[in-house]
Amino acid sequence: MTKNNNEDIIILDHGSGGQLSQELIRNVFLKHFGKSSAAPLADSAILSIDSNKIAMTTDSYVVQPIFFPGGNIGKLAICGTVNDLSVVGAKPCYLSCGFIIEEGLPISDLELIVKSMADEASKCGVTIVTGDTKVVERGSCDKIFINTTGIGTLMDHCEHISSGSKIQPGDKIIINGTIADHGMAVISKRNGLEIEAKIESDCAGLNYMIEKILKYSKDIHFMRDATRGGLATVLCECVENRSFGVKLDEENIPVNEAVEGVCELLGFDPLYVANEGKLVAIVSSSIADDVLAIFKKDALGKSARIIGEITSENKSMVVMKTGVGGHRLISMLSGGQLPRIC
Repeated sequence: MTKNNNEDIIILDHGSGGQLSQELIRNVFLKHFGKSSAAPLADSAILSIDSNKIAMTTDSYVVQPIFFPGGNIGKLAICGTVNDLSVVGAKPCYLSCGFIIEEGLPISDLELIVKSMADEASKCGVTIVTGDTKVVERGSCDKIFINTTGIGTLMDHCEHISSGSKIQPGDKIIINGTIADHGMAVISKRNGLEIEAKIESDCAGLNYMIEKILKYSKDIHFMRDATRGGLATVLCECVENRSFGVKLDEENIPVNEAVEGVCELLGFDPLYVANEGKLVAIVSSSIADDVLAIFKKDALGKSARIIGEITSENKSMVVMKTGVGGHRLISMLSGGQLPRIC
């Protein structure tokens, strides 16, 4: 069979709500999502949530290319939403998935994406409970776009994390590993760069590792996943209009050698390049070494480092001590370095 056969590709009738729609749901979505889905064919999912406080997030994924070293748009959609819940101190529970699919997408590609979503949801302990699919004409979108919405239960003593209201001078800043891996993996694939060293996206669900540090101590003052805009943007947003600043040490910021080389080749600053498996944690200095040790025991945190601290100096600014002993002001970029990176 060839890709010109309508049985092998998505056609507009797959989004019509008729027989082909039902076949697509059964043969692709329910085949993988149905194992855990609460009510896959209902218009809404009925959920049980045993918590007074919930967190809810939504995100849309338009990464190009849809397959890249270390992941694909489906894996990215699950991990990204799980991480957005986790970094505010929530335990991810339920996800919805919405698909906008371009006419002509190979069904085999769609199934690979859906399977990876099911696999990642299972790894992260979340349930995909509802979803929707629309098919648009060729050229109306680029292959496939995915929206995921997540709901989680807020863990005890975590209300302050999203706002960073407990951040104070002396707090330490920790990142769980090397930066810029995802962005450089995607841009290398997009541009067809042949790189001798292997560069892979760091795309991963961080919820279990985050849960470990939240159970260890109440002195986790802030967390954020360093996605679009990278490490620099997270820290700039954190100090904006605040009575404290950030002091970074460039030599302590971990960057994979191959990633750093590609950044130099293409003119990107790794501080601003997207990650999909990295979080920035700001914690009390009294527990910083212990949190670092917890990270390092986890496969997703083995390259974790303390990269800086909160200071009463340079209010609302991020200042980095460079490798040659100078100081560099880190500012937020006016626009993105890399479009369609997630």
